[in-house]
Amino acid sequence: MPYETSVPFRAGDDGYASFRIPACVKAPDGSLLAYAEGRVNSTSDTGNIDIVQRRSTDGGLNWGPLQVVAVHGSGTAGNPSPIVRQNGTLVLVYVTNAASATESLIRRGQVAAADGRRVWVCESGDSGATWTRSREITETAKRPEWRWYATTPGHAMELTGAAHAGRLVVPANHSIPPTGGDDGTEGKYNGGHDLLSDDGGQTWRIGYVDDNPDGYVNVNETTGAELPDGRIYLNTRTEATAPGNRADAYSADGGETLTEPFQPETGLTVPVCEGSVLQLRDPDVLLFSGPSHAERRERMVVRRSPDGGVTWVAAHVVDERPAAYSDLVRVDGTTVGLLYETGDSSPYSTITFRRVPVEELV
Repeated sequence: MPYETSVPFRAGDDGYASFRIPACVKAPDGSLLAYAEGRVNSTSDTGNIDIVQRRSTDGGLNWGPLQVVAVHGSGTAGNPSPIVRQNGTLVLVYVTNAASATESLIRRGQVAAADGRRVWVCESGDSGATWTRSREITETAKRPEWRWYATTPGHAMELTGAAHAGRLVVPANHSIPPTGGDDGTEGKYNGGHDLLSDDGGQTWRIGYVDDNPDGYVNVNETTGAELPDGRIYLNTRTEATAPGNRADAYSADGGETLTEPFQPETGLTVPVCEGSVLQLRDPDVLLFSGPSHAERRERMVVRRSPDGGVTWVAAHVVDERPAAYSDLVRVDGTTVGLLYETGDSSPYSTITFRRVPVEELV
């Protein structure tokens, strides 16, 4: 059957050489908001990068004009992590660094704190039409010894279960200083944590931390979902000696701690790449999106789990072409949306939106 597809971001449009790192949420007014990093000069992770947004009022079929949400002078504002609150407000957490501060330099400890990764938050009370001035939260969101730092990327969440209702949870990752003759760029120094707020995003603290440099599972880009039983399911990219490239974990206390450290998730065949998770309600099924080739970023697939992430099966092949980062969103009662990087010859040519019937995913 033909699937409804649109392209909210295309490389070269609106003065940006490329767009990367998608995130998508359904705003309180019912519109869809698509976020990305607008990279001014190239596809590079470093340089002049803004956080940009487009709005769709028809379920992702068409998109309005580009809106710049956050900038950091001529430096980098990135990893948008939007949260939709039950009270009708939006919260956006993101990170910044100086234009010349590459990930390698930051991980080596060769960048001043002021130029390194810093954490910010802003809010919107009108479904993303306008945003407050950003506030820096680095002091409570990042330990002084951490070097590299990134929020999820993709949508974050407000918990709804009775025990922790209203808590905001942002999965994140960091790197720790090296030991011995290492320089800090090695994957074993990757670690994961989450950020928690119990006052609607006004103040933040660090919840769980998993950063054991054992070279087996080392947490990197992480996404999460609240399961029907109130637990948080966390799924992460890992580049270590454990089987596969994914690992997962659970939190039974609203993100304060992990039930046990991240373990390899061998049921998901994915290259080294970000992935997205989304818990559907009615029906209750957990979804995961990501490329399905074991080594290359290509063939985007949505997979489903009927048991909260214990087992996974393929549910829908989205795109056979090159594909990389993605974010899942519930559009309405019958439709799930996927915002994902793809293109004919490169996964970074567009950020495309695909509407998928729920009946095909459950």
